Amino acid sequence: MADVPFGFSAGDDPERDKRKNDPGAGGDPFSGFPGGGEFDMSQLGQIFSKLGEMFSGAGTAMAGGKSTGPVNYDLARQLAASSIGFVAPVPEATTTALADAVRLAETWLDGATALPAGSTRTVAWTPTDWIDNTLETWKRLCDPVAEQISTVWASALPEEAKAMAGPLLAMMSQMGGMAFGSQLGQALGKLSREVLTSTDIGLPLGPRGVAALMPEAIEAFADGLEQPRSEIVTFLAAREAAHHRLFSHVPWLSAQLLTTVEAFAKGTKIDMSGIEEFAQGFDPSALTDPSQLEQLLNQGIFEPKTTPEQTAALERLETLLALIEGWVQTVVADALGDRIPGTSALSETLRRRRATGGPAEQTFATLVGLELRPRKMREAAQLWDKLTQAVGSDARDAVWQHPDLLPSASDLDEPAAFIDRVIGGDTSDLDSAIEQALEEARDNERGEDGPASPQ
Repeated sequence: MADVPFGFSAGDDPERDKRKNDPGAGGDPFSGFPGGGEFDMSQLGQIFSKLGEMFSGAGTAMAGGKSTGPVNYDLARQLAASSIGFVAPVPEATTTALADAVRLAETWLDGATALPAGSTRTVAWTPTDWIDNTLETWKRLCDPVAEQISTVWASALPEEAKAMAGPLLAMMSQMGGMAFGSQLGQALGKLSREVLTSTDIGLPLGPRGVAALMPEAIEAFADGLEQPRSEIVTFLAAREAAHHRLFSHVPWLSAQLLTTVEAFAKGTKIDMSGIEEFAQGFDPSALTDPSQLEQLLNQGIFEPKTTPEQTAALERLETLLALIEGWVQTVVADALGDRIPGTSALSETLRRRRATGGPAEQTFATLVGLELRPRKMREAAQLWDKLTQAVGSDARDAVWQHPDLLPSASDLDEPAAFIDRVIGGDTSDLDSAIEQALEEARDNERGEDGPASPQ
């Protein structure tokens, strides 16, 4: 996978800024066209025509299925299935054993958390099953970023260029969807053999209430460990069940995660240096070979750059993921600690797996520029543990009633003040959020009814 996330630049370019401020250094983004200097619309039209021919031909060859939206998911599904190859069905005995492990874990979890069981059935997935059952969620995660990327560069083009481009803009969006779909398919094919459960990356990827474990990946994971396989399976079953308790009984949580991803996407801004460099060095004759099309797209001609809005959204996502993972670790340790001696070691193994940037984190970073790496997971687990000791599991879990009651990123570094607020029953954050919501509702009503008439 590429080191730089798909569609995102690596950062600021001092040389680019120098070129922009120096008219003699190619400040005109179209100065590289034949003839130089002045922007020749007729030459742009010839280039668009040539590109249109190439995109049309390559699109016919690459589609492999219909494309709707900013990502060609048919292509992604086909490539993922192709990379997986043949997989044998999970034996019924394995499915039964996993269901028994989840049932046992649920019983133990009942004594460690006030949140009731969230899973209604247990399944054993093959890699192909994982693709089929999580693709809808991947669409919700990838579409906002892919759509923003596919439209933001077009909106940055000069009006003259838009008028000349005509159908080419739609063609390029289609080709972008193919490129994104191709990358998604390859990544998900690899990821489907790595994940251990449906919630392994901290997101509710599968259907609600379905506890899903991956026997093939669990077997590979257990090979490098000294603990008995039965304990490893029960530990992973408890983590899956704990995640489902949180996602099923904290109704705002799933939506908050997806909203944060969308906020990241909406913060995307175009990096005009991609258009500048493309215009300055573009040679239409180089496009006579369709095989160069994918290489052209992968060069990131129209690259957005990370913005302060995206940085803020990323921090919110990292904090929320850390809180989820820290809570699960705390609850599972309480439920299993006295029953399975290896619980602490297994928790540390998974924490390191996430902290070092496992395949799941790398996949998501490559696809949409977001890292699903909860950098403060250890701090979050310590906060939940201390809070449990201070107020008990019921009051601890009541913190999930509203997002404004959750610890902030700064609370993870200094948990004492947050614990004091919970002990004191401080709900000022929640009261403030409710008041703000009411004020916004009143503003909306005034806006719909028009200005208030004078008394």
